Amino acid sequence: MSKPVLAIVGRPNVGKSTLFNKIVGRRISIVEDTPGVTRDRIYADAEWLRHKFTVIDTGGLDPDSDDVIIKQIYRQAEVAMEAADVILLVVDVKAGPLDADKDAANILRKTKKPVLLVVNKVDDMRKENLDFYEFYSLGLGEPIAVSSGQGLGIGDLLDEIAKRFPEPDEEAEIPDAIRVAVTGKPNVGKSSLINKVLGKERLIVSDIPGTTRDSVDSLIERGGQKYVFVDTAGLRRKSKIKEKIERYAIVRAVSSIDRSDVSVLLIDAEQGVSEQDSKIAGIAHDHGRASIVAVNKWDKIEKDNKTMDKFTKDISVELAFMAYAPKIFISALTGQRIDKLFELIQSVYQNHNLRISTGMLNDVLIEAMAVNQPPADRGKQLKIYYATQASVRPPKFVLFVNNSELMHYSYLRYIENQLRQSFGFSGTPLQFILRDKNLS
Repeated sequence: MSKPVLAIVGRPNVGKSTLFNKIVGRRISIVEDTPGVTRDRIYADAEWLRHKFTVIDTGGLDPDSDDVIIKQIYRQAEVAMEAADVILLVVDVKAGPLDADKDAANILRKTKKPVLLVVNKVDDMRKENLDFYEFYSLGLGEPIAVSSGQGLGIGDLLDEIAKRFPEPDEEAEIPDAIRVAVTGKPNVGKSSLINKVLGKERLIVSDIPGTTRDSVDSLIERGGQKYVFVDTAGLRRKSKIKEKIERYAIVRAVSSIDRSDVSVLLIDAEQGVSEQDSKIAGIAHDHGRASIVAVNKWDKIEKDNKTMDKFTKDISVELAFMAYAPKIFISALTGQRIDKLFELIQSVYQNHNLRISTGMLNDVLIEAMAVNQPPADRGKQLKIYYATQASVRPPKFVLFVNNSELMHYSYLRYIENQLRQSFGFSGTPLQFILRDKNLS
C-alpha cells in the first residue's frame, strides 16, 4: 500500500529545502545508504506519530519562465495536486506575500487536497508578528509559523500535516495480485510493453519522450495469476531540459514503485545503461522492491555471439548495487521473451516473500564465519551470536552481535552473498539490522 505523499511548493529561496531536511531529519531513507546507488535527493521517507510518508521538494516556482507550454508555477502546482495527499505552500515572512505567492495560492485553493500555508523564517514571533498576519490575505486559512533554519515550529507543523493524511484504503488493493511497476527513462518503451502484455492499446504510445505524465494501473490475469501493471512517467537527462518537469517524473516513479511488489526497469538497448537508469534502479533498491532489469528494443540491435554477454557486463558494472536483479533481453514491439518476463516476475516475487527458518539461517551463518572469521578492530573482534529473519518483502534479517560498530560493510556483504548462495533470493534485496547483545 502506498504511503501518503507530502509535497512542498514555493518560490526559490523561501527555505523549502531546509524545511525538507528538517522534516526528514536529514536522513533520506529508513534503509542505510548503499554504496554505488545514484540518488536524486528531491524525495525522502519520513515518519511522524506513526505515520510513514514520502516528502517531495518540488523545486522553486518561477513565474518568469519562458516555457511556452505551461509555466513552471502551474507545472509545480499541477504535480502537487496530482501526486500529493497534503500540500505545503512555503512563503518567506521577511519578503511578505508576493505576486508569485498569490498565484500559487490561487491555484492550490481550487484543489480538493489539503493545503497548509507555512510562513518560514519566523525567528521571533514578537518581532515579526505583524508581517506574519499579512499572509492571511492569501486565503489559505490560518498560516503556520516556522523557522526551518532554527527548527522552530516543526513539530506543530507535522502535527497538522498528520491530521490531514488520508486513512488507508484497504479496498483499493486487489487480493492475490502481483503489482508490477514498469519504470525507465522516457521513450524506452514502457507503454509499448504494457500494450503488448495486455494485447490491446491500453496506453497512448508516442515517439515523443515524456508522453506518459501520470501512472496508469492495468489489471490482467495470466495463467491463473493476477497482475497489476503500473506505467510510470520516465526520467529524462537533465541536460536536455530547461525546466524541471522530469523532477516530477521521479515523484510519480517513487509513488508507483512504492505501491508495487516488483519493479521492472526498462533499459534502451540502443542507448545502453545511463546514470538515469541507475537513479531509477536506486529508487526500487531503496524501497526494498523486487527488481528485474529488462533490456528493451533488443530486436533493433545488430548482434553476434558476444553482444548479450557484453551488455550484461555493462549492466553489472553500472548497477553493481543491484547484482541480485536478473537480466532479460526483450522486445516490446515483437513480444520477444515476454513469456519469460512473466516467469521472472513470478520468481522474484516468490523470493521477495521467502522466509528461512532460524535453524537453517544459523547453520549457514556458522559455516560462513568458520570459513571467513568476522573482522577485528584494535584487538576487539566482532562476534555474531545468532540471526533471525524479522520479515519478508523484502527479506529482513536481524543479526545479534557484541558490538555493531565492529561490523564492516564488506563483511555484511559477505554474509549476504552466503545467504544468496544457500537460498537463492534472486531478484530481491536483502536488508540487515544489527542488534548489540550483552551476554556478560
